[in-house]
Amino acid sequence: MASENLPQGSTRRLPSQPSSSLIFPMACVLSLLMALVLVSYGPGGSLGCDLSQNHVLVGRQNLRLLGQMRRLSPRFCLKDRKDFAFPQEMVEGGQLHEAQAISVLHEMLQQTFNLFHTERSSAAWDTTLLEQLRTGLHQQLDDLDACLGTVTGEEDSALGRTGPTLAVKRYFQGIHVYLKEKEYSDCAWEIVIMEIMRSLSSSTNLQERLR
Repeated sequence: MASENLPQGSTRRLPSQPSSSLIFPMACVLSLLMALVLVSYGPGGSLGCDLSQNHVLVGRQNLRLLGQMRRLSPRFCLKDRKDFAFPQEMVEGGQLHEAQAISVLHEMLQQTFNLFHTERSSAAWDTTLLEQLRTGLHQQLDDLDACLGTVTGEEDSALGRTGPTLAVKRYFQGIHVYLKEKEYSDCAWEIVIMEIMRSLSSSTNLQERLR
């Protein structure tokens, strides 16, 4: 069985996967999360990276897909709840300079892509929705790759090892450990998908500042 933690340098492939079980979207929860994405954003100003409006729209579509992938009500999984300690202040804070902001967003999307690109995730979710999610994340990563290419200097090599970007890596490591400890149960995946929806919603403010 392949390791569930893909290496940091893993490529973003989009293979075909076997179909999975039926889906039961949670309309109320999804509506609440989408409201987070559509709220007005506070001051901070643009960071200069020319992300298109389509980048944000794809992000919203990814959130919709995550909501549609859910199958269980949270009340059935209360015993599996966990605080993954998402570094919200670091991600939403206005103190990030351009290179840090791009690095943090790229890390969040790459780690999310990796999480839903494992054999376990392929067995857990509806094939069509999973492929659409991967494609959307891939598209957003391509957008940010272009931004990363504009950030130069000695600081770049340290971005992935310190500060907010490192906090994001550790956050996702905790999610992988949790899934393994829970033996990738249905409830564990439901808890994780809700957590990912929350964290991606929280990153939207940073995306807006990069437009």
